Amino acid sequence: MEGAVPTADVSAFRECFSLAWKNPFVLRLAFSAGIGGLLFGYDTGVISGALLYIRDDFKEVDRKTYLQESIVSMAVAGAIVGAAIGGWLNDRYGRKTALLIADFLFLIGAVIMASSNGPPLLIVGRVFVGFGVGMASMTAPLYISEASPAKIRGALVSLNGFLITGGQFLSYLINLAFTKAPGTWRWMLGVAGLPAVLQFVLMFFLPESPRWLYRKGREGEAEAILKKIYSANEVEEEIQALKESIESENQIKGTSGKITYSELWKTKTVRRGLIAGVGLQVFQQFVGINTVMYYSPTIVQLAGIASNETALLLSLVTAGLNAMGSIVSIYWIDRTGRKKLLVISLFGVIISLGLLAGIFYNTTTHSPAVTPTTTSQFKNYTCPDYSSAINTNGWDCMKCLKAADSGCGFCASATNKLFPGECLISNDTTKDSCHGEHRLWYTRGCPSKTGWLALIGLALYIISFSPGMGTVPWIVNSEIYPLRYRGVCGGIAATANWISNLIVAQSFLSLTNAIGTPWTFLMFGVISVVALFFVLICVPETKGLHIEDVEKMLELRALHFKFWEKSSDIVDKGQSA
Repeated sequence: MEGAVPTADVSAFRECFSLAWKNPFVLRLAFSAGIGGLLFGYDTGVISGALLYIRDDFKEVDRKTYLQESIVSMAVAGAIVGAAIGGWLNDRYGRKTALLIADFLFLIGAVIMASSNGPPLLIVGRVFVGFGVGMASMTAPLYISEASPAKIRGALVSLNGFLITGGQFLSYLINLAFTKAPGTWRWMLGVAGLPAVLQFVLMFFLPESPRWLYRKGREGEAEAILKKIYSANEVEEEIQALKESIESENQIKGTSGKITYSELWKTKTVRRGLIAGVGLQVFQQFVGINTVMYYSPTIVQLAGIASNETALLLSLVTAGLNAMGSIVSIYWIDRTGRKKLLVISLFGVIISLGLLAGIFYNTTTHSPAVTPTTTSQFKNYTCPDYSSAINTNGWDCMKCLKAADSGCGFCASATNKLFPGECLISNDTTKDSCHGEHRLWYTRGCPSKTGWLALIGLALYIISFSPGMGTVPWIVNSEIYPLRYRGVCGGIAATANWISNLIVAQSFLSLTNAIGTPWTFLMFGVISVVALFFVLICVPETKGLHIEDVEKMLELRALHFKFWEKSSDIVDKGQSA
């Protein structure tokens, strides 16, 4: 029925696959719109690998972390604007038109990035890509929801979430495919335009959302599309439900006028819902997920993996685990419940962040020493800070790399990478000479015998985050608000998520430089502990509840310490009292 909250369980997926054979038109609608999720996922994943080679081509990017952060985060800034404009476009010109415009903007951004001759133009391309991603990320699930049969709507909307994580996994495969190609990062970023072209072509020949058409008074077109989606014995019931829903919405708008922000805060159920919904979206970003997705190859290098190709290959594992986690969430969300899944997820996130902090602390405090004797061919390339130091006895790899003003790198020992190596000026000459002697060259992290444990920490983090904190905040925000306020409250929560995303993406590398990698991950761990208490106290369990029951629960009780107690029991207790 119209206005119902779409949830996905196993029976819905069986029904989905069955319907795909009987009526492939529905699956075509969902898949075509879901490519918007693929664009979102591909962009967040591809930049993490491309950044390794952008640093190699543009030395100013390698030396200035704010440029690296800007290249990553300007797409997020563009997405904030794109999502805001996308809301207006969706209401004014329709879901299909919004998706077509998003594809066009994404394609422009991909072309600009692939042909850029320096960081400024690259950042401009990232902003255009962000416009497209922002529009697509909010429009795709909306189109799928409004163009899907009610009984499998949850399963088909979940396809968009799976395609986001699938797009991230695909981006790492593309990154690996072009590591040896001339222009490496240009191909990685340019290929991003292909899914946009594919979606543009597919969507061009698909109809507009029937719900939007009906709201615009184009009942004939809407009914013709619904007859393609529903069977003959269901279509009349759905048309009637759609008609009643639109009439109800128009009646509410006619009697209550526009929604104001003061009204949202003064309404107790909405206020409590916003605290829970917005808080979840903010904490989703502040526990550090996008540092892993945007910078995972860089994080692997910080752990002591020197090769770009190896860093990308190992990061592919994290993207694959993230995609698997979205499938796990779909299976468990209606069995375990939203709140319990969040709590379990955060426990795992806290443990994994603590492990990562410990690993990086060991890596940074036990790095190989700098040898006082230099190879003859490097005698003119010794790091100036090392040469001018009065006492070099305390110099190790980490101190060499922190000589940021001179831009120095560490050439590891040919015998054993853990033995003392040489601190040299970081440029292509020294890098190639170091590799020519079959020695490893380090500019981000240092050789370590425990660095491989960082991969376990990253894997545990993704396994913990993806099924719970990765998906549940979006689901809770679709269920927790009264019907009249759901659109505006959902928009507020989504905007909070994008802004938090921008803050984290823009600050991660600066934090690692300012306070160190171990303390940065420890900070995320402390935030995760705060998030755990927030979930226990402020977030209700909405599993299996009708909208009216959620409102009653929020009305009766704001704080809920006993997360194992069913929310429905709380409603019953309140009613009996």
